[in-house]
Amino acid sequence: MQPLEIPKIGWLVFRFSPCHWDWDYSSDERGAAPSLRKEAALRLRSHTRYYIPRCCPPAAIPAVRGEVAVSWRPSTEFAGNLYKGEGILPASPHKVWECIKPVAGGLRTKWDQNVKDFEVIEAITDTVSICRTTTPSACMRIISPREFVDVVVMKQYEDGTMLSAATNVEHPLCPPQPNFVRGFNYPCGCFCIPVPGEPDRTELLTFFQTDLGGYLPQTVVDSFFPSSISGFYSNLTKAVKALKA
Repeated sequence: MQPLEIPKIGWLVFRFSPCHWDWDYSSDERGAAPSLRKEAALRLRSHTRYYIPRCCPPAAIPAVRGEVAVSWRPSTEFAGNLYKGEGILPASPHKVWECIKPVAGGLRTKWDQNVKDFEVIEAITDTVSICRTTTPSACMRIISPREFVDVVVMKQYEDGTMLSAATNVEHPLCPPQPNFVRGFNYPCGCFCIPVPGEPDRTELLTFFQTDLGGYLPQTVVDSFFPSSISGFYSNLTKAVKALKA
């Protein structure tokens, strides 16, 4: 068995810091992050498109409190889009994390309509693992079941922010399976960010950068992700409300 090559996890985590979306800079530039935040926001506003659920008024763009704002821009990783979701959930970061953390036997398969099964193929450390996720068919079966194999990292920051980040990887114990199309997640992640002064509310910042694989019309892909991310937030909100205190 050939040794497994794990991607540079540190780069993955830092690239998706809450201050910068798809903003690459080295460790020497970390101190400059706050000063770049305004410039990054202005650039994103001029280069991103927004999807707002029908129940939200146009005035809510670009950030919708209590709902979700979904924006996207062309990916630099593959011929697709990088999607960003933003929303405030009515629960503590701990409860939100309990629902989304990528662990075997976790709650994700119970509430997320786009996750059929989740398994840990190999645990590298307590916070780094190789995982396989399968998804059901979608868009009236136009999108057939998919499978994804990723290296996943979990991290908690000093301010209480909790992160789950991932990117695709090949693993000898997980070759492509029959009846599934192999898809590929490029650097993506979820941030559970505490809301200052409001312990029972959490800002959830998500990034999705997925190549579904197969031969799908681009119009199907473009319509699937914004509505899927909106549904992700809606179903997660129901899940955290259902958790016992």
